[in-house]
Amino acid sequence: MASSDKPSLLMRASDTIVRSWMFIAFFIGFFLFWEYAVVWFDIPRYILTPPSLIVQKGAADLDRLLYYTYVTGLETVLGYVVAIVLALPIGLAIAFSTILRRTIYPFLVCIEMVPKIAFAPLFISWLGFGLLPKVIIVFLVCFFPIVLNAILAFNSLSEELTRFARSTGASVWTTFLKIRLPAALPQCFVGFKYAAINATVGAAIAEFIGSDEGLGFYIQIVTGNMRPDLAFAGIFFLTLLGLGLFGIVTLAERLLIPWHISVRRTAH
Repeated sequence: MASSDKPSLLMRASDTIVRSWMFIAFFIGFFLFWEYAVVWFDIPRYILTPPSLIVQKGAADLDRLLYYTYVTGLETVLGYVVAIVLALPIGLAIAFSTILRRTIYPFLVCIEMVPKIAFAPLFISWLGFGLLPKVIIVFLVCFFPIVLNAILAFNSLSEELTRFARSTGASVWTTFLKIRLPAALPQCFVGFKYAAINATVGAAIAEFIGSDEGLGFYIQIVTGNMRPDLAFAGIFFLTLLGLGLFGIVTLAERLLIPWHISVRRTAH
């Protein structure tokens, strides 16, 4: 069994590489152009730094970059997880309650239209420069996409299908677990992914506004010191952090809803 699995895994890996060759070629070409364009156009190093120098200077400051990545990652993960834990039951309650749909739902839509970063100076002035205000900002950035998509997801199942399930003798709980929840998960993951993309953005901007550590603080300080090489190194680690969170959500989507067409299309 193990020997038959190995060729299968190798074939999948090779297929992934073949499908990704255009992106890999573009990625390499982009950084090669960047590397030599700085020389060709005689761009000052304090304006734009070639990738080779970014790697060199970033490696020299790796300990601080790793620590600040941990700080920003902790803010991001905490805010994101709390947003999921609170947004899903609230979205479910609004989807099944006419009163909440007529009261809380319009309120959430109005709050969603306000840029969440506008609240950052308030939270920092109230709570200081610690972890909590950054987690709250990440929570706000992630909460609304998740809850609004959850409301849409749990409202998307047709009444005919629900009545058919009940006519077979299935209880309300069984109908929810076997039919309504699986049908809602694809739309819920739209909110999860959108929130994952914005989570690190919320953390970094909150650190820009008021912080004494984290990648946002790091990028702000080194940019003020005219060090674009270190600023790009910080942006690189921030990008890796965002990609890591998005990748975890995508993996969870493949494990939980492998039957959905969006997952099957990306798998082939």
